[in-house]
Amino acid sequence: MGRQVRRAFKFRFYPTGEQAAELSRTFGCVRLVYNKALEERTRAWYGEQRRISYVQSSALLTQWKKTQELAFLAEVSCVPLQQALRHLQTAFANFFAKRAAYPRFKSRKRSRCSAEYTRSAFTWRDGRLTLAKMTTPLDIRWSRPLPDGAEPTTVTVSRDGAGRWFVSLLCQDTIPAAPATEAAVGVDAGITSLVALSTGEKITNPRHERRDHARLAEAQRNLARKAPGSANRDKARRKVARVHARIADRRRDLLHKLSSRLVRENQTVVIEDLAVGNLLKNRTLARAISDAAWRELRFMLEYKCAWYGRDLVVLDRWFPSSKLCAACGTIRGKLPLDVREWTCECGAVHDRDVNAARNLLAAGLAVTACGDGVRPQRDTPRTGHSSMKQETQRATAGIPHL
Repeated sequence: MGRQVRRAFKFRFYPTGEQAAELSRTFGCVRLVYNKALEERTRAWYGEQRRISYVQSSALLTQWKKTQELAFLAEVSCVPLQQALRHLQTAFANFFAKRAAYPRFKSRKRSRCSAEYTRSAFTWRDGRLTLAKMTTPLDIRWSRPLPDGAEPTTVTVSRDGAGRWFVSLLCQDTIPAAPATEAAVGVDAGITSLVALSTGEKITNPRHERRDHARLAEAQRNLARKAPGSANRDKARRKVARVHARIADRRRDLLHKLSSRLVRENQTVVIEDLAVGNLLKNRTLARAISDAAWRELRFMLEYKCAWYGRDLVVLDRWFPSSKLCAACGTIRGKLPLDVREWTCECGAVHDRDVNAARNLLAAGLAVTACGDGVRPQRDTPRTGHSSMKQETQRATAGIPHL
């Protein structure tokens, strides 16, 4: 018995010259409509304290098409333009609900462009996809088959900074149930090792960005020498983008393999709620933290655990996992980052990362047992001793916001 989910399947495709020109026009129109609608909403909100709904934005789009200046908007498919307005509506809903910051304008210099087509704007027949305003199907490289009998409900076409074209097909899929297991694992993210597991295993951090650092630096130096606005500068920019794409692809592949393995082998996965945004303010560690991609790993664990019926426990970021002795429960006063091994008063010798992973697992199992978050109390000012009495806090199981 499986779980029904909506799943996106991403493939690379190679457009003809005519298709590339049509899609490039569509990308530009999508960006223009999004920015003009955002400008109107901003003016109405800050000038008149009035909100503009999606229906009103759609009416404005109709008026824009009738003007001589923006008549070209009618030359592309109307569906991606309407989808841009829906995305803006979602962005404002998240902003007013205090889930996100105020929406930003889309830059012309942004390397990645995309357009979304709903069912009325494409044709799917015999495994061939034809978009609106096009006469020939896309030349898609099917690296894996779609689910049997699946038909896409939404198609998103994108082009990255390296000039590669991708199409993402959103389909209904059945995720088979994962084999039952009672295993559980604590996962401590790091830089020296990508993650340390409560089993004592450490996953080596391949440091993808550092491995291609020389190639990236050379490409960026060549880009800096080119005249702004020249064709040679655009070629140099694409070379830089290709190096970045290579790094991102290799990093994503490793994280997919690691997250799939953790979810497949364990019923419960325990991680720590890291404030990655705050950690990136550290100039010394920002580059290494970005290369490790902790947030992307957490995102993968979240949706894969939901797919396969596993439990993901996210512990409070203030839980002293590294300083807590897994043997006797004593909390060490200070533990600088350069200390990778330490000895407790009870005589236990701890590897910093493995000890943290084991403490995360113990606290995570307590969460699943009692349904609430727990962490040891800190040293009390009166006695100066660590109290092992557990204080209950708000529940940390589930998927909190980043």
